[in-house]
Amino acid sequence: MTLQQLKYAVAVAECGNVTAASQKVFISQPSLTNAVHELEKEIGITIFSRTNKGVVVTNEGDEFLGYARQVLEQASLIEEKYLGKEQKRSRFSVTCQHYSFAVNAFVDVIKQFGGTEYDYTLRESRTSKIIDDVSRLKSEIGILYMNKSNSEVISKLLKKNDLVFSELFTAKPHVFISKTSPLAKKERITLEDLKPFPYLTYEQGEYNSFYFSEEPLPDIDHKLNIKVSDRATLFNLLIGLDGYTVCSGVIDSELNGINIIARPLELDDFMRIGTVTHKSVVLSRYAQAYIAALKKYI
Repeated sequence: MTLQQLKYAVAVAECGNVTAASQKVFISQPSLTNAVHELEKEIGITIFSRTNKGVVVTNEGDEFLGYARQVLEQASLIEEKYLGKEQKRSRFSVTCQHYSFAVNAFVDVIKQFGGTEYDYTLRESRTSKIIDDVSRLKSEIGILYMNKSNSEVISKLLKKNDLVFSELFTAKPHVFISKTSPLAKKERITLEDLKPFPYLTYEQGEYNSFYFSEEPLPDIDHKLNIKVSDRATLFNLLIGLDGYTVCSGVIDSELNGINIIARPLELDDFMRIGTVTHKSVVLSRYAQAYIAALKKYI
């Protein structure tokens, strides 16, 4: 197995087409095809399924390519440090729950390392997707929380996938509401106060259980429930319906809007928010800078 073979495989995955990939890496299509076939034979898996419309990455190929990208990134850093070769394209990926400070830190990394070419990815996604992305090395860092109710389940999943949780901070649960909400005048909010209002949560797909929820409320009977998949929709519904959601209380008016405010929730619980990384991966300089930026914003 060579670095060149890894570069070829990653190029095919990015282009989704062998012809386009061969043009990108400046070799003939037959040579690229043979190189990928030899790589698949050597490692004993099928990286790509061939179709009439191009190539599709298999599940086992997806995991392999995650490791391949990490190897190429580390090799590029070595060449830059010791051989004086300038890195042409920087790459970095994060998958996180819906936190404004995660976005702010990501912006800082791009400003610091962006350069003339880069390929960065920030996914605000489901809890299960965070664990899956980091375990498959599709993302170098994940961000999620643990509390009294979900910590045992989440910790077992992290251990099973060779992942490490590093706490950034611990917060008391807060309620996000509109500044025009009837609850806005209260300095603190109780569970009883919330009963007449719609409860907004992020949809978790097939893992739509309390253990994977982004909102650390007890498993009580919420009569008015609305599930959403993105931050903008949630905030629009908070304003339009006097709804609420439960979160860490860290708020950014530039990202969340000036109409969203946070109030402490009287609840005997906590949110341990932290990063998730793969225990076998040495963090890149982008990941290290990202963690430093997270600490600045929180």
